[in-house]
Order: sequence, then structure tokens, then C-alpha cells
Amino acid sequence: MGIGIVAGAVVGSLVVLIVLFKMMWRVAEPNEALIISGSNHKNEGLGDGMGFRIVTGRGTLVVPGVQAVRKLSLDLNETQLSVECVTHQGIPLKVRGVVIFKVGDDFVSIANAARRFLDQQKLMSERVHIVFAGHLRAIVGGLTVEDMIRDREKLTGQARSACGTEMEKLGLIVDSLQIHEIEDPTGYIKNLAAPHAAAVQRDARIAQAEANRRATEAEQQAAARMSEATRDSEILQAGYQAERDQASARARQAGPLADAASRQEVVVQETRVAELEGLRKEQQLQAEVRKPADAMAYETRTLAEAERDARISAAQAKARETELASAATATATRVTGEAEAAAAHAKGLAVAEATRAKGLAEAEAIKARAAALAENQEAVVAQQLAERWPEIVEAGASAFGNVDQMVLLNGADGMAEMFAKALTMGGTGLGLARQLLATMGPSGADRPAAAVPPARAGDGEVTTVEITVGDDA
Repeated sequence: MGIGIVAGAVVGSLVVLIVLFKMMWRVAEPNEALIISGSNHKNEGLGDGMGFRIVTGRGTLVVPGVQAVRKLSLDLNETQLSVECVTHQGIPLKVRGVVIFKVGDDFVSIANAARRFLDQQKLMSERVHIVFAGHLRAIVGGLTVEDMIRDREKLTGQARSACGTEMEKLGLIVDSLQIHEIEDPTGYIKNLAAPHAAAVQRDARIAQAEANRRATEAEQQAAARMSEATRDSEILQAGYQAERDQASARARQAGPLADAASRQEVVVQETRVAELEGLRKEQQLQAEVRKPADAMAYETRTLAEAERDARISAAQAKARETELASAATATATRVTGEAEAAAAHAKGLAVAEATRAKGLAEAEAIKARAAALAENQEAVVAQQLAERWPEIVEAGASAFGNVDQMVLLNGADGMAEMFAKALTMGGTGLGLARQLLATMGPSGADRPAAAVPPARAGDGEVTTVEITVGDDA
């Protein structure tokens, strides 16, 4: 029983102590200061005997009934300034601004503010307005309107400097001072800005006019480029249309042109075939007719030359033999006079024998020529033509004696063709062949060869003979 009473008494005592502690313990918030009066305390930076204690940011014990505790706000405050001033020039102005202030954080500022505003904290803004209004009037009175307009920072700095001492005495500090507006009821500032505004307006109008001019030029250039583009487009369209028309015309003409080209190609190929056929026939004639004839003529000419050389050699030998016989006879005559008759007889016999041998040789030659003419008349004629070829050429060339100007076509072929025709002009070669055949007949030995007169053109006349050789020539 006794233990329970003691325990209850102890618990009750503890509860009473806790309640008393809570009633006596005060804590200062970060934005406030506790002003504790009723006892003599010392504060740092303050003199003795102030009669109150300042507590910030911590807790403290306060004896109820003995000490009194009140709070001083450390929050920011502001006051709107609207001050009517007169400048150094005598021009009335109205300055509008704002002042942001608070109680200083040091104990001196808190003590000064506590003594002046502890019970009148709501009137703090009004008091600050009064202080700044007076100093602003004094400062503006020493400035001109131009100075205020051009250098507001100067006005602000002077105002803060002038109010600094008084604000410190009130325990307040100014965080910010801003001049928002300077009103000019007389219109001085407006008139002051009029020249500049007019210049600005003028420059603006000039700039606007220049911009309009440039815009107009740009629009005109754009319109010109648009017209140029339109023209180029129309030209291109016209060109494309012309190309389309041309293509259509070519397409319409493609069929007839193709037919004509096909026919032309056929004609060209047929002409080429004809030319090749002619060349083939010419080469065939060269191989089958001309070359064998040339070979045969060469063989005949060679045999005739050999026979002629043999006859000449035989005649020379016979004549030499005759000369030797005559020499022997003369020698015999000189040796002996008695054998003169015999020598004469022998000489006569020798002459007769020589004459007989010469006659026999000529008869054999005529007989051989007749036999050759009977067997191969063309070879003999070719031989005789070859022997008298210079006369034939001279007779053919005499046909051009009276020619002043001659035009040859087809180059070397034309020259060869002209000379071939010249040799046959007037029938020279043909007449000569006929005369040769006449003199070399079976009884040709009794008739001498007739001279062939050269073919000559008359005075002022040109004889032309054209010989056409066919496939059967």
C-alpha cells in the first residue's frame, strides 16, 4: 500500500514538473526574436541594465509571473512610395517606387526595433514611407529632370545613403529600393522626348518607306521573274509541241521512207551484183581467152624468131662457103695458068650451086611460111603485126594530130581505153592484117609485101572509130 502511494506521488510530481517545464520553455522561430523582460540580463553588444533579454533561433526558460515574453517579427516588409517632388528646375514630378526592408539580425538592431515597434509593428511601413518621402523630396530638389531620367541609379543610391542612418536608428535595414515611375503632370518629359520621338518617328517612316520601296521592287522583280518563267515555259512548251509534231510527222513518214529505203537497198544490191557479175565475166575472159591467146602468140613469135635466125645463119654460112670457094679458085688460078679453065668451070659450078642453094633455101622458107599460115594463120598475123607494130602505132597516133584539147575520164582506165581505140581508128590495124594475109597466101612467095600507108586524118577532120566487143568477140 505504501509503495503504491509513493509511486503515485512520484508520477504526479513528474507530471507536474513536465507541465511546469512546458509552461516555462519558450522557443524562438527562425523568423522571429523573443524579447524577455522582467529580469536583468546582459546581451552581447548591448549595455548593462537594459531590462530585457533577446533570444533568436533557440529555446529558453521563462518564469511565469516573473518574466514577460513577446515576439518581434524578422520577416520582410515593403512599403509603396508615392512622393510628389519638385526638381531643381522647378518642375513638379511624382515619384513612384517600392522599399523592401526588415529588422536587422543583430541584437542592436533587434533592440532598437523592439523599443520602437514592438507594440506597433503594423505601423512600421508607414514610418518607413515617411522617412523615404522626406529624403526623396530633398534629393529630387537637387536634380534635374534629365538627370533623373538618364540616371535613376544615382537617385536610388542617394536615397539609400540619405536614409541609411535613420533606418539604422530604427533597427531596420533596406534590402531593396526601386524607382518604378516618374510622373510628369506638366508634360515636360513628354515635350523633352518629342524631338527624339519625332526623329524616331521620322526614321521609322523613312525605314517604312524604304521597306515599302524594297518590297515593291521585290514584288516587281518577282513579277518580272514570273513573267520570264511563264515566257520560258511557253517557249519550252512550244518547243516540245514542235518536237512532238516533228516526231508525229516522222512517224507518219516512217512507212514510206522505210519502203523507199528498202527499194533503194534492193537497187543498190542489184547494181552491186551486176558489177560483180561483170567483174566475174571480165576475169573469166582474162583467164579463158586473153591469157591463152597471149601464150599462143608468144609461142608463135618465139618459133618464128628462131626460124628466122636459122635461115639467116644458113645464108651466112652459105655465103662464107662461097667466099671460101672463090678464094680457093683464085688461088688455084694464080698457082697455075693451066688450071684456069678448070677453075673457071669450078667457079661457075660453085656460083650455080650457091644460087641453087639460095633458091632452095628461099623456097623452103616460103614453103614453111605457107605451111605455118595454113596451120595457124592468127599466129603468123600476130608475128607480122609485132614486127610492124611501130608503123601501126605511128599510124594510130597521127589521128590526134589536129586535136587541140582532150578530156579523159576514169583515170588510167580511160587512158588505156582511148589508146586502144586510137590504134583501131581508120581501120589501120585491120587493113594491115588483111594486106599481110594477102601477101602470105599459098602463092605469096611470088608477090612482094605491099607497103601499108599510115592512116591520117584529113585537114580539119577527125575520124573516130568505136569498136564494141561483145561476149562472143
